[in-house]
Amino acid sequence: MHSVDLIKPDGRELTLYSRRPIPRGLAAPSPRTERVVADPELRWHPLRGEWVAYATHRQDRTFLPPAEYNPLRPMSSGDFPTELPAGDYDVAVFDNLFPTLSLDAVAQPELSVPTRPGRGKCEVVVFTQDPQASLGQLPLERIELILEVWADRERRCRKNPELRYLMAFENRGVEVGVTLHHPHGQIYAYPFVPPVAERELEQQARHLAEKGRGLLESMLESELEEETRVIYRGSEAHAFVPVCARYPYELWVLPARPAPSLSKLGASERAELARALKTSLLKLDGLWKRPMPYLLLLRQAPLDGEAHPEAHVHFQIYPALRSPGRLKYLAGTELGAGLFANDSKPEDKARELQAVEVQV
Repeated sequence: MHSVDLIKPDGRELTLYSRRPIPRGLAAPSPRTERVVADPELRWHPLRGEWVAYATHRQDRTFLPPAEYNPLRPMSSGDFPTELPAGDYDVAVFDNLFPTLSLDAVAQPELSVPTRPGRGKCEVVVFTQDPQASLGQLPLERIELILEVWADRERRCRKNPELRYLMAFENRGVEVGVTLHHPHGQIYAYPFVPPVAERELEQQARHLAEKGRGLLESMLESELEEETRVIYRGSEAHAFVPVCARYPYELWVLPARPAPSLSKLGASERAELARALKTSLLKLDGLWKRPMPYLLLLRQAPLDGEAHPEAHVHFQIYPALRSPGRLKYLAGTELGAGLFANDSKPEDKARELQAVEVQV
């Protein structure tokens, strides 16, 4: 993997990645010459026991621009200022123009609840220069490269002691709030382990202490033995609809070996993980012959330098549709009580996905 680090006119960082040497002299463009003033803050929620982020500058961010204006398109004559340079490269990562968390944050108002600066790092990961593509449609070699890019961002974040947890994710489709149509994801590097990831890691640590093996390792073994909900079965990676799925067509994609993060996987493991991920995404799109809106999350160990033998790196995919034209909205029981109500069984949805033929 080749990479080049550049600085945009507004001071934000840009890294280009490729399987080939990247030409020298590429310019790093920006929609503006001055950086957006971002001073987010965190306020403690006493009832929930968690931090809430406030980033008011994000009210001015781009939302569903006209088709002729896409700030992630490569530059060409007559284009608006863009985020991506013209040139021969595969993947680009740059600081979010409107970050929820910023390493420059200093705001810490005196309130009736504890506060702290909203320090962290938010990056955009552009999967391809083709604005019409999607993550699942990309060649396997490109998806493998994207896994390596995520691993490289993790390694870089580990060098900053302020950053404690990295979550890479992709929002796909306006149904889940996407504001730019170009195929891209994001990375949030938090100054703490966020509550959902913290609870999952606690459950994994408890299972490891009680059973002597990882929780996801045990769940994977059960799924492979039963086979009912398995979507992809390989020698080094697998995908399945979990027996406890909260969303219709929810998928988990993970390596067979319980590695704590992508950076700890070998090349062959990443290659098959890419194949399992591509298969899963193509099956979701092929279900009703239309792009499936979804939220894709990367779950892995914290950035604290500890071994974390309980952690098993994996992807969780939450589709936003339950049937053609019907969204999966979170209602009172999900939002108010945290009890998800799924109106379909995982086995039924797994059978539908298993029946979808795809070419990987």
